[in-house]
Amino acid sequence: MNDETGTREERRYDAWALRHAEHGTTELIPAATVLVLRDSADGLEVLMLRKNSKIAFGGMWVFPGGRIDEEDAIHGDDDQSDELATAARAVVREAAEEAHIAVDPDALVWFSHWVPPPITPRRFSTFFFATRAAPGPDGVVEIDDGEIVDHAWMTPAGAMDRRDAGEIELAPPTWVSLHLLSGWTTVETALEALADMDPEFYETHIGRSEGSAVAMWSGDAGYETGDPSQDGPRHRLTMRDGGYAFERTGC
Repeated sequence: MNDETGTREERRYDAWALRHAEHGTTELIPAATVLVLRDSADGLEVLMLRKNSKIAFGGMWVFPGGRIDEEDAIHGDDDQSDELATAARAVVREAAEEAHIAVDPDALVWFSHWVPPPITPRRFSTFFFATRAAPGPDGVVEIDDGEIVDHAWMTPAGAMDRRDAGEIELAPPTWVSLHLLSGWTTVETALEALADMDPEFYETHIGRSEGSAVAMWSGDAGYETGDPSQDGPRHRLTMRDGGYAFERTGC
């Protein structure tokens, strides 16, 4: 199905499924992104950037970041690429290029890694980091007006509310990361908690349920089959036009 029925997410995934049936699964592209955090009168805020509508994730609001280039590679003693250090270098470069933000690679907290479903046209295998915004001039945001066309500091709850109101668009990894951040009110408590966590790996499977697209992750009863209706534990994001709903059994 690729018509005007169903939610926006359903129509997007239907179009992707048709393309996948014709062209197959694309190669994974190494990438990294960073949640740049600051304290404000409204609580913890995160820097959000709006992507140019003509490129990957066009029109969506994202965190600074992008693909890992060859120039970012850091090699260990055995001359093998150090994936985490390479990802950290890439995210420092991307934050500078996209938003003129200085990021200290030694202050990055790696907390998750995301792999999109096989039907996704461009599949970014992405390291997610968090860090505190630099003070003074190094913390002033200047977007490139190329890949990035707008920016805003948002509270996690505010960003999710704006998505539900139809004001902005968020990809599932962005939404889930914001949902995680919403549990803390200051940058210090957020970074301390993220540093104490084991980084979580998400490989997304997509299903359909009652007119909604459902992103599922390991631990969900429907994860292996792609059937959200299966009884059992939940680890999923149900994406409706009127609002997203996150469920995770036992957490």
